[in-house]
Parts: sequence; C-alpha cells; structure tokens
Amino acid sequence: MLDQIEQALYAEDPKFANTVRQTNPVVHHKRRIIKAGLGFVLGLVLMLTGLLLGSSVGLAVGVTVSVGGFLVMLACLLWGLNAWRRAAVGGPAEAPPDEPKRRKGDRPGMMNRFEERWRRRQQGDE
Repeated sequence: MLDQIEQALYAEDPKFANTVRQTNPVVHHKRRIIKAGLGFVLGLVLMLTGLLLGSSVGLAVGVTVSVGGFLVMLACLLWGLNAWRRAAVGGPAEAPPDEPKRRKGDRPGMMNRFEERWRRRQQGDE
C-alpha cells in the first residue's frame, strides 16, 4: 500500500517526491559529525595557540584562549557524539521488529508465574 502511495506521489508531483526521497536523516547526522570534527580541530588549534600566546603576550591572554579552545573542543565532541548516536539509531539499516513491543503488563518469567498462581488461588483452584 505504501508503494502505491509513493507511486501516486511521483505521478502527481515528481519534483516534490524527488526532494522528499533524497532527504535522509542519516546524511544530516553525518554532516553534523563532520562539522563537529572540524570544530574539534579548531578548538585544538585555539588551545595550542593559547599556549603559544601565553609565553609571548601574557599569561592571562594565553590561558583565556586555551580555556576557550578547550570549551570549543568539549562542545564539538558532545555535539558529534550526539549526532553519531542518532545516526546509528535512526539509520535505514535498522529493520522494524516483526513482533509488537511488549507492554509493561506482559512480563514473561517469574512474575508471570506468580501472578498466575495468585489468580488460581483467588479462584479456588489450588
């Protein structure tokens, strides 16, 4: 049924359908990972520049630039890891499960046996 809807969409508005088809969230997250990597390198350069400036210009300026570079590195690292996690979770390679997710009440194992025994006791079977 989804294939029929997709074919009807292509027939009705091929430009829009092509745009929608090319939009892949994994590509978006990969771009974020690349940008975060570049930002991390920029932070590293800032941190090293601060170390060099500390010896020639002044200690306060060098420390400030170094701390700023470290913060840029940290922010980019967190941003990149978040994008990496989302790309791994939302990737197209992940197949939807065939069986529906279990509800909290559908507990297999020991709790299920205890509940069944309790139900039988209440009904007078045991």
